[in-house]
Amino acid sequence: MTRTESPRIESSAVVDADARIGIGTTIRHLAQVRERAVVGEDCIVGRGAYIGPGVVVGDRCKIQDHALVYEPAFLESGCFVGPAAVLTNDVFPRAVTPDRTPKSTDDGQAVGVHVGEGASIGAQAVCVAPVTIGRWAMVAAGSVVTRDVPDFALVAGVPARRVRWVGHAGVPLESAGRGGYRCPATGRRYIEWHGRLEEQVQDELSQVAEF
Repeated sequence: MTRTESPRIESSAVVDADARIGIGTTIRHLAQVRERAVVGEDCIVGRGAYIGPGVVVGDRCKIQDHALVYEPAFLESGCFVGPAAVLTNDVFPRAVTPDRTPKSTDDGQAVGVHVGEGASIGAQAVCVAPVTIGRWAMVAAGSVVTRDVPDFALVAGVPARRVRWVGHAGVPLESAGRGGYRCPATGRRYIEWHGRLEEQVQDELSQVAEF
């Protein structure tokens, strides 16, 4: 069946005519979506949230109230950006140039935050560009991310550091011995290797059991 429903855009939201909004998406009161931004299908952009020019947001993402996503951020599908979280875009921010003229978008090159599939960024966290948040990673509320976050990592603090591994459900994983981990919520198995975490497929689990 082909879906035909239009996005729901509240009357007080400001969505540029050049922005592309996917079907099934809701843009709530006082949110702003700038020119050339792309917001995928079945997303929620919360009250007072800001999506900058050219930002790309994948399908089924949630951008919570008053979150600020500055260009050129790229969010893959299934991402969560918590209330009042900020994704920055300027390594050396200034209001004016050295000759005291107002600084424009042409003065310097904007850098972005890349958020991998299924990743979550907690309330009031700040991701300082350029930085990549790995797939299914989780940034704790109030953290300041200044370096890349591995897939499935739970990071916290200022600056943020890895404190646990999490699975697809976002629940901290339990150690299963020999570098293995198990998700208590889903039963999925994972393996840590040289500071990275990967989900174990069934064939790999069978080989481990035989060994």
